[in-house]
Amino acid sequence: MRMHTYLPREYGSHYVCPEGVTLWRRTLTGVEMQLTAAVSFLTILQEESVSIHTYAHSFLQVILLHLEHRDAGVSNAWLETLLSVIEVLPKETLRHEILNPLVSKAQLSQTVQSRLVSCKILGKLTNKFDALAIKREILPLVKSLCQDVEYEVRSCMCRQLENIAQGIGTELTKSVVLPELIELSRDEGSSVRLAAFETLVNLLDIFDTDDRSQTILPLVKSFCEKSFKADESILISLSFHLGKLCHGLYGIFTPDQHLRFLEFYKKLCTLGLQQENGHNENQIPPQILEQEKKYISVRKNCAYNFPAMIVFVDPKNFHMDLYSTFFCLCHDPEVPVRYTIAICFYEVSKLLNSGVYLIHKELITLLQDESLEVLDALIDHLPEILELMSTGGESSVQENKLSSLPDLIPALTAAEQRAAASLKWRTHEKLLQKYACLPHVISSDQIYYRFLQRMFTIMMTNNVLPVQKAASRTLCIFLRYNRKQEQRHEVIQKLIEQLGQGKSYWNRLRFLDTCEFIIEIFSKSFFCKYFFLPAIELTHDPVANVRMKLCYLLPKVKSTLKIPADKHLLQQLEMCVRKLLCQEKDKDVLATVKRTVLELDRMEMSMDAFQKKFYEKDLLDQEKEREELLLLEMEQLEKEKQQNDGRPMSDKTFEKKRRDTKTPTTLPKNIPISVPGPTSGTQSTSKEIKKSKLIRSQSFNNQAFHAKYGNLDKCAGYDLSATHILT
Repeated sequence: MRMHTYLPREYGSHYVCPEGVTLWRRTLTGVEMQLTAAVSFLTILQEESVSIHTYAHSFLQVILLHLEHRDAGVSNAWLETLLSVIEVLPKETLRHEILNPLVSKAQLSQTVQSRLVSCKILGKLTNKFDALAIKREILPLVKSLCQDVEYEVRSCMCRQLENIAQGIGTELTKSVVLPELIELSRDEGSSVRLAAFETLVNLLDIFDTDDRSQTILPLVKSFCEKSFKADESILISLSFHLGKLCHGLYGIFTPDQHLRFLEFYKKLCTLGLQQENGHNENQIPPQILEQEKKYISVRKNCAYNFPAMIVFVDPKNFHMDLYSTFFCLCHDPEVPVRYTIAICFYEVSKLLNSGVYLIHKELITLLQDESLEVLDALIDHLPEILELMSTGGESSVQENKLSSLPDLIPALTAAEQRAAASLKWRTHEKLLQKYACLPHVISSDQIYYRFLQRMFTIMMTNNVLPVQKAASRTLCIFLRYNRKQEQRHEVIQKLIEQLGQGKSYWNRLRFLDTCEFIIEIFSKSFFCKYFFLPAIELTHDPVANVRMKLCYLLPKVKSTLKIPADKHLLQQLEMCVRKLLCQEKDKDVLATVKRTVLELDRMEMSMDAFQKKFYEKDLLDQEKEREELLLLEMEQLEKEKQQNDGRPMSDKTFEKKRRDTKTPTTLPKNIPISVPGPTSGTQSTSKEIKKSKLIRSQSFNNQAFHAKYGNLDKCAGYDLSATHILT
């Protein structure tokens, strides 16, 4: 029940019935009702159901009244509401209704809960007053609570010092807040010392070099020494904040201190791994089990901070100072540690730059990890990692440096097979999507023999639709960058025969998905040459779902046509649609056909020559077609190089031929692996386009396709001018 639904609304005069407020005070008795009321009051504020003046007049006292409820959950709920209210209340209201009563609420004579609430309210109020008012009215209360007799109060107030420091500025922070933090860092309560340490770390940017070197660095050193000897409670926090410490204290360490801090980090990275307790796993004492969990958290935090430590030691010193530690983290027996280092792997690769070859083996290790969680974390940035490794961190390098890593391809294929065998299909889908980067990092033959056939198998046998679609799209990208004409033709033929003409209607549906990806990734002429007729042939499919899916695809199919060159294909499309209109018996398919005809009617045809309205799309399509032609020309040049008198062609001769044909020696990368967007390119005249089309190799005999698909029955006696509708 949303309680604020029953609360009185204001009606023009910004007034809420005072009797209603009294009623709310009396009825808010049960814990569940209190929690509902706190949430409702917060909702009223967030939705601006009443004005701020009315809210303060009618609701503020109710909120303040229940801050010290005996149930901790209720008290916290009302406190959260109050802290949100403080953000919007005017300064005078805050002073009279909240700040002034805090003077008495923060006294030692009040309950611990009252003083804890006061700490949190003071931390919030500092953002609402100027530095002078804070110094005069708030800081005395802050000092009093920092010296409270209860460690919970001291710890709570210590954690609010960060907010207070941001409100009072650098000078007051150095003169007031820093001395309090130093004193609290030596407190007898471990939770207070921990709060002081974390607050100091968060405030490092405020302090100048002298304060950091003379005051904070000795404190950090003391924390590090005590954490192993007598105060393991701060180990988790210390390991988590190591990155901030490295950044905040950079340039402060002497060489000796720098070395000690690095050794301290290395020790944390292996904490708990050397211990042998001798207990059976089923009989581990609770205290040892708790300690092991703590050590796992420490190592996980160290993995999280590993990129910061590379900056700390300088990437040039990685092999000498940190490689062994990185190796240990990648081989840690606990999954959370390996998962975290897998997340950081891309950052580590970027930082190492030309030294990225040093962690090739660790990439293989994580790809082969038995935990799919680790694999899932690694593949988020797998394309970027492989790109860095293939170039050695240098964008201008032409030589592929992954050739020196023979274990990569087996590791990638094994990772996909593990994901496929699991129930985590989303990881499998993501991995297949990321494999679309492979044409940029390994050879076309390697993809063809190790990955492309596997994509076919997944499309044909996997039962998860998103996985099948991911495999289909990746296969299309593999086909897009394949550099051997014979292999391309084989793949195209398999797509048409095993999917488009397959016995299973499910395979024919996947063929239509593949056609959609082909339209997206390839040029219009490529689709029209190989896939246009096999696609529209599915208008004869015996399964209604296939025909319906084709109807949804027809507008995209028509968009690939150029007039007048593709006029014969347009006629084939018209006959197919006409036949559907005449002979379709399924009412759902027929309704879809009629909607599709209206959409086709609104479409404008692209012409062979550039048109202003289609300029960007035509330019992109021309760029795609040009790169498809370049792949054919590159294959021809490679053959010439190999067959030049039985000897390899000299580099000079090959370079001359490459310049003559304006063909790059590496695969073009300006078409994105994901959804392509507009790209810039040089314009070509229509003569050049026609000349390029003549150069393209012929794999299938188009006349065979026309013979097969050209004898469609014409619709008779149905008075719909489909020809005019579609053109």
